[in-house]
Amino acid sequence: MQADRYSKMVLWLKVLLPLMALALLSTLFLLSRKVDPELAIPFADKEIQDRLRDQIVTGPFYFGTTADGDQVAFSADTLTTPPDNAGTNRAHGVNVVMDLASGAQVTLSSDIGLFDIAGNLADLQGHVVITTSTGYRVESDQMLARLSTLDVRSPGPVHSVGPPGTLVAGQMVLSSGGQDGAAQLVFTNGVKLVYTPKQDKE
Repeated sequence: MQADRYSKMVLWLKVLLPLMALALLSTLFLLSRKVDPELAIPFADKEIQDRLRDQIVTGPFYFGTTADGDQVAFSADTLTTPPDNAGTNRAHGVNVVMDLASGAQVTLSSDIGLFDIAGNLADLQGHVVITTSTGYRVESDQMLARLSTLDVRSPGPVHSVGPPGTLVAGQMVLSSGGQDGAAQLVFTNGVKLVYTPKQDKE
């Protein structure tokens, strides 16, 4: 008699225990926090659509060597390839470091850069700044640069600070036209120089 009761109890427990386990699991799912699908995605829908349409690359970096042997390191905050102009790239927060074969270094930064790969031309706009290891700092609103060699030109006025002093000019050319391919900085079109004499050390 007791054996029958024991076997029946075991049989009922085999049925009840799995049901209780399922009930506990269901309550866990019901009490869990509801996931907001919009919060789970790190980008908003508009940003995703913009990235897919404009092919935005975040933090691009490029390193290469020109035909003259100059090493060029290019980086930017973002790089965009507009669908209506596949041959042109638009970069924001441009920074370029050129280690010239002559031993000098030239750095260039701008707010915006339009790069025409087929035309071998970069149109730098916004606050454009050039600094050289020889002590020059040149600023302008726009500069045009060749991609395959050191050739940077300003179509408009520039302001420069360097070893001679403060200089203002209508145009500027930075190229590797010096002796042994050294960087050459030439100012033209109404050059005004405020000379700062060197102070002798006591």
